[in-house]
Amino acid sequence: MIRVGVAGWDYPDWNGVVYPTAVSRRFDRLAHVARLVDVIEINSTFYRPAAPATAAAWLARTLDLPDFRFAAKVHRSWTHEPYADLDQAVRDTLAGLRPLHEAGRLIALLVQFPQSFRYSESSLARLEALAPLLEGWPWVVEVRHASWESEAAERWFARRGVGWCAVDQPRAGSAQARLVPRVTAPIAYLRLHGRNATDWFRPDAGRDARYDYLYTRAQVEELAAIAQRMAERAESLVVVQNNHFRGQAVANALQMKHLLGGPRPLAPHALVAAFPELAADVRVERTRLF
Repeated sequence: MIRVGVAGWDYPDWNGVVYPTAVSRRFDRLAHVARLVDVIEINSTFYRPAAPATAAAWLARTLDLPDFRFAAKVHRSWTHEPYADLDQAVRDTLAGLRPLHEAGRLIALLVQFPQSFRYSESSLARLEALAPLLEGWPWVVEVRHASWESEAAERWFARRGVGWCAVDQPRAGSAQARLVPRVTAPIAYLRLHGRNATDWFRPDAGRDARYDYLYTRAQVEELAAIAQRMAERAESLVVVQNNHFRGQAVANALQMKHLLGGPRPLAPHALVAAFPELAADVRVERTRLF
């Protein structure tokens, strides 16, 4: 089973590209994107744990899509705050996401560490501390430093059945990890950030600039082949486009869905107008939703 989707859904710069230019207050951005892709990665939970009522609302708004799933980034205190109370941080995050988990709609927790998180005994101890707290929850770990490319790191993930998040990211030197398509658990994860190295490493670059990247169709073909090989070794594969600026993630996700052997997916007319190369891979939806 391969699910292809995007990271987040509530971006103002998607108006007029993914969403209609003018929408009413009743327009549901989540429901609109969920019918286009197979999975959405919740990013807001990185900044604050979700309230259970909020997660229940997300579930209700996508209930008519039985094959759709959520992934969710865990709170930054797990990964970016070494002196945080890990037990409490995990409890808070899991409590908020429990409605999705209990409904079988949460396919993975994404535990995303910063570039500075290197392969070391102390780093492995941090991961070891998480394992008993996450029993019964599917989780994958994203690490971005090249030291994790070692065979020893791969053996550690595989022995403990911890999911590996393969990352396609901008690189400006040997410290940034390459895309390593490991499968170390029943669930595999491929996360595509784009390759905009100029802005990714520019100190004054904003979020939009860093994620402003459109993969070419040839690049998507290359990544689809990698995804297919990963899927052959996993029970389930999640592919998430995180190059979100101006709806580029949605465009590439729809290309990926088609290249992985599925029928041509539905695409909003405005999206195809913004990215004409999509026309060969999608069915154009001309009805505008308000």
